[in-house]
Amino acid sequence: MTAVTTPALSHLRALEAEAIHVIREVAAERDRPALLFSGGKDSIVLVRLAQKAFAPDRVPFPLLHIDTGHNFPEVIAFRDKLVAEAGLELLVGSVQESIDTGRVREETGPRASRNRLQTVTLLDAIAKHRLDACFGGARRDEERSRAKERVLSLRDDFGQWDPRRQRPELWDLYNARVRPGENLRAFPISNWTELDVWQYIAQEELELPSIYMAHEREVFERDGMLYATSDFISLMDGEDPFSASVRYRTVGDMSCTGAVRSTAVTLPDVVAEIAATNITERGETRADDRATEAAMEDRKREGYF
Repeated sequence: MTAVTTPALSHLRALEAEAIHVIREVAAERDRPALLFSGGKDSIVLVRLAQKAFAPDRVPFPLLHIDTGHNFPEVIAFRDKLVAEAGLELLVGSVQESIDTGRVREETGPRASRNRLQTVTLLDAIAKHRLDACFGGARRDEERSRAKERVLSLRDDFGQWDPRRQRPELWDLYNARVRPGENLRAFPISNWTELDVWQYIAQEELELPSIYMAHEREVFERDGMLYATSDFISLMDGEDPFSASVRYRTVGDMSCTGAVRSTAVTLPDVVAEIAATNITERGETRADDRATEAAMEDRKREGYF
C-alpha cells in the first residue's frame, strides 16, 4: 500500500495559513471586530490576509485608523485609495478632535509628539463603535514587550493590558471570550519577522505608500536619526535641513518616525537590505520607543495598540 504524503507548505504559506486561522477564529467569536490600519506595511499585509480569509465575500469588518493629524501625506493618500479600490469600510479616530474637546493635552516644544495621545483616541473609538476586538499588525520581533505578547491579548474594561491576566495559548488554541466591557487585541502576524513581511509583500505584489521606497527628501538629523522636515516639527539649534536619499521602515507620526539612508527603489532591493540588517525597524527608526527602557510596555498598559 502506497503511503499518501501531504506536500509541505512553504514558510510564507504556513505563516499565511496561521494568520488566516487567527482572523477567522476572532471574527467567528466576536460580534464587532475591526482592523487597526495605520497605512503601514504590516496593516497592509493584514488587509490582504483578511481578504483571503473571507474571499470571495468582502471583508466583514471595518478598518480603524487613528489619525494623529501629523501623518505622512503619502500614507493618507494611500489609505484613501486602498479603501476606495477594495470596497472597504473605514472608521477614523481623530487625535486633533481629542485635543479640541479636551480629552488630551497636546505636547509643546521641539520634541513634541502626538504619538502617545493616540491611546485615548483609540479607546474612545473602541467605545464609540462598540468594538470588542481589534486586529493589529504587531510582531514579536519588533520590540521586547511585544515579544511576550499573546496572539490574543485581553484588555480590561479600561482598555488596559495586564500581562498577569493573559491566557495560555497551547497548541494554537485561542480563547476569544470576553466579559462585558472587555475587548481583545488580536495579532495574527505575531510570529512573522520583518523579512517575512517584506518577502510576503513581494510575493503578493502588494502596493505600498511611496515612502517605503528610496526617494529624495529634505531631512534633518536629531539623536542619530533622520527626520523629514515638516510644519509639525520645530528645529533646534544646529539642526540644518539637507536632501538625502531615504526610505522608511515603519510608518507613524512624522514627529517620531525616522528614515534610513537607502538607494532601494524596488521590492527586491528592499528585501535584500532587510536581509542584511541586524537592527529592528522600531529600534532604528522610532523615537517613541527610545524614551525609556519600558516605553512600549508602559503605553500598552495604558491601552496602546
